[in-house]
Amino acid sequence: MNNIFDTHCHYDDHWFDEDRQEVLDRVLGDGSVVSFVNHAATDEASALFGIENAKKYRNYYTSVGFHPEFASVLPQDWEAKLAELYEKAKATGKLTAIGEIGLDYHYDGYDRDREIEVFEKQLVFANEKDLPVIVHSRDASQDTLDLLKKHGSRGVIHCFSGSAEVAKQALAMGFYIGFTGVLAFNNAKKALKALEVVPMDRLVLETDCPYMAPPPFRGQRCESPMIAEVVKVVAAQKCLTEQQVCDQTCENAKKLYGIEL
Repeated sequence: MNNIFDTHCHYDDHWFDEDRQEVLDRVLGDGSVVSFVNHAATDEASALFGIENAKKYRNYYTSVGFHPEFASVLPQDWEAKLAELYEKAKATGKLTAIGEIGLDYHYDGYDRDREIEVFEKQLVFANEKDLPVIVHSRDASQDTLDLLKKHGSRGVIHCFSGSAEVAKQALAMGFYIGFTGVLAFNNAKKALKALEVVPMDRLVLETDCPYMAPPPFRGQRCESPMIAEVVKVVAAQKCLTEQQVCDQTCENAKKLYGIEL
């Protein structure tokens, strides 16, 4: 198995503090099953991390954006900061998207109105720059879909956790659907139902590492090569070989992110 594209990872996370360089060199080096990774930025520091590694590794790409969990604590000049990060990332030639942006209604205490405001402004920015968006949506499917439709956005719903019906609505708007190791969990019935309605040309794979490591790695730090376990699930459901799944989803990711090689 080769040609894996991890479309959404967070190697800046503290779980990698002790051996980050070693992990990246291994994951992105010759002989790895991983061909490409895309760093999903969550704030300014995260975006700068992505930009530096996009410069360093030929097969490392990055986005810029502000995650909804930070909406209430963004500095007053956050929009100017986003524009600045965009320019720095664009200069690498490896900028893929505006993200990770969206809505998260899972936790009490988040300011939903502020989340919506920040999300909408980033959707507008992405349209102005003709870039796709990487969308985080947790317990907020309808508001997310409504805002994406309102702004005519394009991109990917990452770490998809919605129903098959929500997936159909996102697909109808032209979105790609991103699945993680959750597909391989024992209780993945909802995710597998959603996978059934996603055509192979609109499917991308991700780890969201270091989170949600699939079996047999549950409880461990997740890394990009573990997508191989997700590939097995997709191959079985779609009646394809594992290599066909890798090849198709890699091509999909390149189209999604505008990568021409």
